[in-house]
Amino acid sequence: MDMKKRIHLELRNRTPSDVKELVLDNCRSNEGKIEGLTDEFEELEFLSTINVGLTSVANLPKLNKLKKLELSDNRISGGLEVLAEKCPNLTHLNLSGNKIKDLSTIEPLKKLESLKSLDLFNCEVTNLNDYRENVFKLLPQLTYLDGYDKEDKEAPDSDAEAYVEGLDDDEDDEDEGEEEEYDEDAAPGDEDEEEGEEDDEEEGEEEEEEDISGEEEEEEELNDGEVDDEEDFEEERGQKRKRDLDEEGEEDDD
Repeated sequence: MDMKKRIHLELRNRTPSDVKELVLDNCRSNEGKIEGLTDEFEELEFLSTINVGLTSVANLPKLNKLKKLELSDNRISGGLEVLAEKCPNLTHLNLSGNKIKDLSTIEPLKKLESLKSLDLFNCEVTNLNDYRENVFKLLPQLTYLDGYDKEDKEAPDSDAEAYVEGLDDDEDDEDEGEEEEYDEDAAPGDEDEEEGEEDDEEEGEEEEEEDISGEEEEEEELNDGEVDDEEDFEEERGQKRKRDLDEEGEEDDD
């Protein structure tokens, strides 16, 4: 896909002035030049054209708000003065994997007063003696060269990575919000279940009490029955004894 078509796709029905980040990696440039990009992208802050076959940045439009420019894995060998003219507020520039052979090629970057980070990995210039020391002298505004400062301390995560992490955090927050809503929705059900369990326990206790009281009543009835039987037995025995005495009395009279 050529660069013009890629830009059209990346717009996604937006106007160029609405775009702050534009990634054109791995598309095809026409004759090694930037095409389809105009100064209408006035709000653009991040532009990535990795591995698109660029040999020049001459066609770069005026992008006053551009902060980060990714140009790695192309065939750029010079003409960097255009960057100072068209992107005066650039803070991060990645030229890794290009055909930059000597310090004079990057000298025009001195005019980029806001430039803090420069990457030249896999460029021939990195093979020069005292490469790092000389680049820091040439570009005193630099804080990081190839990811490390003058004291060889590694640079923190780039703004682009922080931006992506910010998006991830927003997604995580949304996920957490959905989970919280789910928990809130589920809470009444949990309460109903707990109330149901409590009701079941109370009903169970009442049934146990009824069973116990029923058993006690049965025992009382049995006891009452035994007492009645004993009383009947005693009464019957008393009557029998009385009859025996009466019969003995009659025999004596005879």
